[in-house]
Amino acid sequence: MGKARTDNDSWEITESVGATALGVAVSRARETESENPLISDPFARVFIDAAGDGIWNMFGVSELPPEIAEAEPDVARWLDVRVDYMASRTAFFDGFFLDAANARVRQVVILAAGLDSRAFRLPWPDGTTVYELDQPKVLEFKSSALREHGAQPTCHRVEVAVDLRHDWPTALRQAGFDTSAASVWSAEGLLPFLPATAQDLLFERVQALTVAGSRIAVEAPGPEFNDPDARERQRSLMRRYREVAAKVGGREAPDFEDLWYLEDRADVADWLRGHGWDVSATSAEELMARYGRSVPEGTEDGRPRSVFVSAARSAF
Repeated sequence: MGKARTDNDSWEITESVGATALGVAVSRARETESENPLISDPFARVFIDAAGDGIWNMFGVSELPPEIAEAEPDVARWLDVRVDYMASRTAFFDGFFLDAANARVRQVVILAAGLDSRAFRLPWPDGTTVYELDQPKVLEFKSSALREHGAQPTCHRVEVAVDLRHDWPTALRQAGFDTSAASVWSAEGLLPFLPATAQDLLFERVQALTVAGSRIAVEAPGPEFNDPDARERQRSLMRRYREVAAKVGGREAPDFEDLWYLEDRADVADWLRGHGWDVSATSAEELMARYGRSVPEGTEDGRPRSVFVSAARSAF
């Protein structure tokens, strides 16, 4: 997992960036199966079962062995915070999409769709088309697992197998996307995996493909994302987490930051405001509190350093 990123790298669902999508699925499955779930994602477990045993299961381990939990209480709490964060993140994007659907937006674009199952689990109105963009191998795994489970989409689902660092706007238009109609977009769990220049290009392309009335929601890197002190604190916690993974499962856990591009980049909310979008931005901690979740004392170093941005295009 420590292999450096390259401009045209690709991955199976069980490796590199793909394995992080499985880790998120584990968190969603844990939340769905909990006593008072914030979300319902019955397909998360389908993906985990299809992938088999692997390091991704460590991301959502429900209970560490007592001797390790006692020795590393911060890591144990961090695992719980991760589930709470992913549940809150999922609820945010679910609500955002349903609000857009209620406003009669019928074109949905999910950038880096990964193991997102919204095309199968949300109550989309008739006439809604959901475009899922991701690497071919990721979409192939996803569709195969859902097909074997007998799952049926609740919308017109269109796969667009393309690397987001390549010419995805052409692929999207060729798949039937109408640039003259309003659309709703999401960029969830994506931006840190893109170089700063690719992030800029991504939003320039969204700008060129959208009209007034369109909407977008983004999980964006926050102000501390590239702060050296904050990074070192999180790296320290990740090192301890990786040691726990080795002790519990005998596996080498990935370091997320080996997969991220740790570069200074444009502030997403500011960029959108400057391009004719009405924007609201909420920190991860504020969002979690809104959903009744919190970052407990002692886990601050591992808290998510992201901002949730939602915007509606009103001009340009």
